Amino acid sequence: MNALKRARRAADKAGVQLSDWEDEFLGSVSDRVKTYGRAFADPEKGAPGQSLSAMQARKLKEIAKKAKGESRNPSPPEGKGGRRGRSDEG
Repeated sequence: MNALKRARRAADKAGVQLSDWEDEFLGSVSDRVKTYGRAFADPEKGAPGQSLSAMQARKLKEIAKKAKGESRNPSPPEGKGGRRGRSDEG
């Protein structure tokens, strides 16, 4: 619950506009945790004792990063990653 509240407060404080989907996600997950103690029904989707499934936790982290102004998919540093050229020497 605290992580949900922190993500929403961080977005409000930073003036970041959450999408309708993100706003609805935070609200519905919060309601389900308050009502049922967890936000998912299938026990295979999350660890015992956890209130969010693995995917819900991942989406929450993405929203929190957006609120902090961090890029969700940073590009690799120059010279790192990507395809490497093949030389014709054999």
